[in-house]
Amino acid sequence: MPEPMQCSGSMDIRELRFARAMEFAIQEINNRSDILPNITLGYEIHDSCAAVPVALKLAFQFANGQTPNISMSNSCNKTADVVAVVGESGSTPSIGMSRILGLFGIPMVSHFATCACLSDKTQHPTFFRTIPSDHYQAAALARLVKHFGWTWIGAVRSDSDYGNNGMASFLRAAKKEGICVEYSVAYYRTNPRSKLERVAEVIRSSTARVIVAFVASGDMRFLLEELSRRTPPPLQWIGGEAWVTDPHMFKFGLCAGAIGFGIERSVIPGLRDFLLDLSPAQASKSALLTEFWEDAFGCTLHAAKAGQLLGVEPCSGNEKLDAILTQYTDTSYLRITNMVYKAAYAIAHAIHGLVCRDRPESLSQCNRSIVLEPDQVLDQLKKVNFTINGNHISFDTNGDPVATYELVNWQITEDGVMEFVTVGRYDASQPKGHEFSMSRNITWMEGQTQVPVSVCSQSCPPGTRKAVQKGKPVCCYDCIPCGEGEISNETDSVDCVSCLDENWPNAQRDQCLPKPVEFLSWDEVLGIVLAVFSIAGACIAVAVATVFYRHRMSPIVRANNSELSFLLLFSLMLCFLCSLTFIGRPSEWSCMLRHTAFGITFVLCISCVLGKTLVVLMAFRATLPGSNVMKWFGPLQQRMTVVSFTVVQILICILWLVLSPPFPVINMSHYKERIILECDLGSVGAFWAVLGYIGLLAVLCFILAFLARKLPDNFNEAKFITFSMLIFCAVWITFIPAYVSSPGKFTVAVEIFAILASSFGLIICIFAPKCFIIVFRPEQNTKKHVMGKGQLKAL
Repeated sequence: MPEPMQCSGSMDIRELRFARAMEFAIQEINNRSDILPNITLGYEIHDSCAAVPVALKLAFQFANGQTPNISMSNSCNKTADVVAVVGESGSTPSIGMSRILGLFGIPMVSHFATCACLSDKTQHPTFFRTIPSDHYQAAALARLVKHFGWTWIGAVRSDSDYGNNGMASFLRAAKKEGICVEYSVAYYRTNPRSKLERVAEVIRSSTARVIVAFVASGDMRFLLEELSRRTPPPLQWIGGEAWVTDPHMFKFGLCAGAIGFGIERSVIPGLRDFLLDLSPAQASKSALLTEFWEDAFGCTLHAAKAGQLLGVEPCSGNEKLDAILTQYTDTSYLRITNMVYKAAYAIAHAIHGLVCRDRPESLSQCNRSIVLEPDQVLDQLKKVNFTINGNHISFDTNGDPVATYELVNWQITEDGVMEFVTVGRYDASQPKGHEFSMSRNITWMEGQTQVPVSVCSQSCPPGTRKAVQKGKPVCCYDCIPCGEGEISNETDSVDCVSCLDENWPNAQRDQCLPKPVEFLSWDEVLGIVLAVFSIAGACIAVAVATVFYRHRMSPIVRANNSELSFLLLFSLMLCFLCSLTFIGRPSEWSCMLRHTAFGITFVLCISCVLGKTLVVLMAFRATLPGSNVMKWFGPLQQRMTVVSFTVVQILICILWLVLSPPFPVINMSHYKERIILECDLGSVGAFWAVLGYIGLLAVLCFILAFLARKLPDNFNEAKFITFSMLIFCAVWITFIPAYVSSPGKFTVAVEIFAILASSFGLIICIFAPKCFIIVFRPEQNTKKHVMGKGQLKAL
């Protein structure tokens, strides 16, 4: 036979307090008259030594009714007298025990096994617990990490069912919250030290400043001791309830500022007095209490043993537990201890529901002769629903209680003492999004009051989007400015959105603004300058006409066909003024007016110039012997020529306006960032027909004037007409490519410039020399000088 398994190492005093809390709860139940009156509950307490093999041995012992003492009777019970089990503390031993006890229908109520895997009723049909499942704690931790903006964390876990399953639940919840894990390492306290050193080195070399630890309390001590050998950079520890509420951890200063979820604190009246009411005589009756007593006071309860141990005195019997500081008597933070208390009461209520019948206003009647089967207690446990010391106790279909946690923060008091401070609460029964609440300020690592930053990449501001770095987690990204016409108005935006056609992003690309509307307006510099030149040109035409009218009887005015001159000046004035119709917001009437007015006035102007050129040519022909050509080209014929040429243009414009007139349009294709208001030509062919007709008359006029440029000097007006037509043609030939290539309002500006340039060219070349003589050289404004050859050369 193999040697019996024995416990080794030091005693876990907190676990002893758990066992004593169950004793207290059963004693309290046995003394109550409202629960199981006149019925005494019995119990057995076994030490599993935190070892799975020992826990499994005890499970078999509970299941098959065997006790440490061999019974010599001929009868053997089918099962043990155990109808329910309170325990185990660890998840891994609980999984093994639950599988065995479940085969025999024996219910098991754990106070500290939190692995979410134990909620699977197909594998653990008889398992219950008074502590919430890690499924809820993992979700709460993920929400906590997200709440403080940490997206880049490290993760460490116990290499056990508790750590592996708890971390797996946390990683799934963290992924849903968009949290990235730089590393996830595992170890167990029985692993070689080299493994623990590798885990510690990973933590030291990481860039994540926040570390989530799903680690059992015993494993955590090993890790913190290793990290203390060579202190890592400041870390913000996020802990599970297994270690974050364990006062033994306070000795590790590198965890100052740690936060995590702990089981809610509670008060168990009378427990402290029960724990202190322990005498040496009572302690000597239990091997566990004997070990505790001897370790606490450094003495031995057995005189014979004292003689065998050097330096160990026998206990005097006057030792008092309230005189020493020990975790056994520390009832200031009753968290898991209260879970043991509730587990004992849950089983008692289940038994009460089976053997007792409650009656109003009287004591319950209980049948003490009933022999209970474990499966009966199992069914009744599913129905328990009561409140004890303000704590409500019930189980859901998975055997789990309602998940509530306190958010615990390790804070250093003014006296330099570390203590647990409750700073928030998590209640899984609340509506989604309202489970988590904060109540106090948190002190972070190194006493900071500002929330630590732990991100792989800084947040992308509005106007940019996240672009994941190749080969790295999604939390590691570059911030890329939004593309042309796109915005992002949120921090850490994944995508940029396009603005509507009527809008365009601002400079920061974080909001869409209405596109600026562009047209040649009256209040901008370019519009004002062109308007001034237009009005100035019209005024010059009026001024010249005034000068000609006042000197209409003078030789120089009469010699240059005064009637056509006045009509030409009138048409030039209209040419200058028609350019004003191109300025301002395009409308239906302005679009139709600007092109037709321009076409008609310019044809009228060119027709007058053409008429003057023909007069020059005809006058020269009239001087030839036997010629009577002037009889056929008198004033009436001159008027008819001008009217005929102009009527043709008027007809073209009427057809244009009737068939396909110009109209205002919104042009959003030429510029993406602004809207251009312009006039659509309607019929492009009509527009070029108008321009072509003007060009045809101008070319004809230029040819005739060019032919007449060397006529006798008294008819040398043809020279000035040639120059004016040369300027006119040059301007409008240049206008064509400039008009086609100019964008937006500059298209209109080019057209206005062409109108003004050609108009000024006509008025300067044709009328400036005559006005100069009339105003500044009146002595030359005589018939003699006009007819004289030498004098006309100066003109």
